[in-house]
Amino acid sequence: MTEMAANKIQQVVKKETDRLKILERIDEYEKKGWWSKDVEDDPPTVPLTADKVDYLNKKFSNKILTFFVNKIAWNFIKKLVKQKALRIKEIKGIENFEAVLDKGVIITCNHFNAFDNFALHYAFYPYIKANLYKVIREGNFTSFPGFYGLLFRHCNTLPLSSNLSCMKLFREAITELLSKKKKILVYAEQGMWWNYRKPRPMERGAFLFAAKAAAPVLPVFITMTDSDDVDNDGFPVQEYTVNILEPIYPDPEKSERENIDYLRSKNYEVWKNCYEDFYKMPLTYITED
Repeated sequence: MTEMAANKIQQVVKKETDRLKILERIDEYEKKGWWSKDVEDDPPTVPLTADKVDYLNKKFSNKILTFFVNKIAWNFIKKLVKQKALRIKEIKGIENFEAVLDKGVIITCNHFNAFDNFALHYAFYPYIKANLYKVIREGNFTSFPGFYGLLFRHCNTLPLSSNLSCMKLFREAITELLSKKKKILVYAEQGMWWNYRKPRPMERGAFLFAAKAAAPVLPVFITMTDSDDVDNDGFPVQEYTVNILEPIYPDPEKSERENIDYLRSKNYEVWKNCYEDFYKMPLTYITED
């Protein structure tokens, strides 16, 4: 065996070991009910301040950057699909997306891979081109280097912030975008759990946005099947089925607080039904509580 081949095997083994640690952490967090906690070893987050973000691309330079970076991103997604690094087996329920094309919409999706939003881009691109907005974590916007950092900062992203003044701008941007009939993806589960197939209980933020704007929630649940190929981490490459479920509308007879709870519970219910229908098993967790 050559030295190069030996080094490559060592790299694969290390990646597989790292992923196994993440899977163990997922089991631990599920057991303890830490549903929104991130399992990845992310670097420390640099705080985002109001002067460092332009949520609505009001600056001409940011408009230009967004235009060109979105083109780069779309070509990158197509390349991933062509090379089978991103495998979309089927897109189901596109008529549910078509039903809300004329509305501002909060889209929810289970979060299990850094590329899962690319699957949504691929599904929705024929309808809205690059105009899918994404709520992202603070550190992804401020601390990510290189190519992916460019995508995080200039592909219609809406970063959260630990800064109160910045969050005021964030909320105002969400309101304005929904009034302009834009589509906003929110990972209501929050932290990414790698290749986790079950739906997780969600935080309230996504449903607060929808309730305040009287906007529908469009639940998307991506299901996975193992392919015969192995990825760079030593695990089966996943093939995605993008399940676009029926939109959920706020009830005009309910208060804002009641609608938040209603939208949240209904979203979880349809995700659960989708999970059980696809995997042909009841949804159960290993939580101690």
